Amino acid sequence: MSEKSPPLLIKRYASRRLYNTETSDYVTLEDISGFIRDGREVQIVDLKTGDDLTRQYLLQIIAEHESRGESVLPVDVLNDLVRSYMTPGASVVPQFLQASFEMLRDGQSRMMENMTAMNPMAKMPGFEAMRAQQEAFFKAMTGGMGKSWSAPTSEDGMTEADEKETSEDLDEIKKQLADLQNKLSKLS
Repeated sequence: MSEKSPPLLIKRYASRRLYNTETSDYVTLEDISGFIRDGREVQIVDLKTGDDLTRQYLLQIIAEHESRGESVLPVDVLNDLVRSYMTPGASVVPQFLQASFEMLRDGQSRMMENMTAMNPMAKMPGFEAMRAQQEAFFKAMTGGMGKSWSAPTSEDGMTEADEKETSEDLDEIKKQLADLQNKLSKLS
């Protein structure tokens, strides 16, 4: 198990400006969003009181993205979240959401590893650049989570439908790569 690095500490001054203690400069919410997309954990604390404001700022980042039309959360999910705050007693929603996102990250990691390991073109010049573009695409499509979710049900963590779909996807990718290799050999 790899050790987690400590979160990037951001201090909020009385003027409400946010200060990156690592680089000794002021940052915006967009900068913090970028750190998170890049895989960094952040902690935002009030300089005067020491209160942890991380949750408040993360919710503000989500609200700003949603208000700009970058909707990720369907209205039904938002309604369910509001309801979970209104129900008396402990809610299982936070644990469920955390477990779901962990499964999503793990599945995406496995998918990226499999794409590299199973690809016969991995030794082709320029493949690493193409793989980096694919990773960036997946990261953009998944809101920076960088990985793909699958519902583990068998020993290898895939359902029959997932295996069939993966096989079909691999066949299509192999065909596209063969076409690309033919085009490259014609250019040589």
